Amino acid sequence: MKVRCEWANVNELEIEYHDKQWGAPVHDDRKLFEFLILEGAQAGLSWDTILKRRDGYRIAFDDFDYNLVAAYDDSKVEELMQDSEIIRNRRKILSSIKNARSFIEIRDEFGSFSKYIWGFLEDGKPIQNSFRSINDMPANTELSEKISKDMKKKGFNFVGPTIIYAFMQAVGMVNDHEIDCFRYEECRKLGEK
Repeated sequence: MKVRCEWANVNELEIEYHDKQWGAPVHDDRKLFEFLILEGAQAGLSWDTILKRRDGYRIAFDDFDYNLVAAYDDSKVEELMQDSEIIRNRRKILSSIKNARSFIEIRDEFGSFSKYIWGFLEDGKPIQNSFRSINDMPANTELSEKISKDMKKKGFNFVGPTIIYAFMQAVGMVNDHEIDCFRYEECRKLGEK
């Protein structure tokens, strides 16, 4: 039997997410935007709640095409407020639109959002942590606070240090798989490429 991070043994959806995505380095801008939207939507909720609605988000937010999301108007916001497949929180929906606009500005300035966000890391390489338990993991770090402040200055919402740290974990900027987890070494090797 595979040993996984203890948080990932809740249900099949979380196991699949853990085994195939969480902690693997992501450099694709659309995928990074997806995680930014989903992590913001998760604020105050469980990740499981968001995973169950991920397909709904994909449909509602035009497959996370930030160019399309940036153009959403009031009528689209009202449409999203009626969509039971996503979290119907007006502030979070408006934040997604605002963040899409800021995302485009970052892409235009840096060449890609990926260059911007990974540029916060030394040599653009993931931080390799060595936690034994979920209880050892921080909710945020000095780096997530630094990124959060910079993103807020650039117009982003729902990007507090805790949300940003969860984003960093999800997209592999930090390898927070527990050291006994079978994904720890896999993600470490992916981060060296």
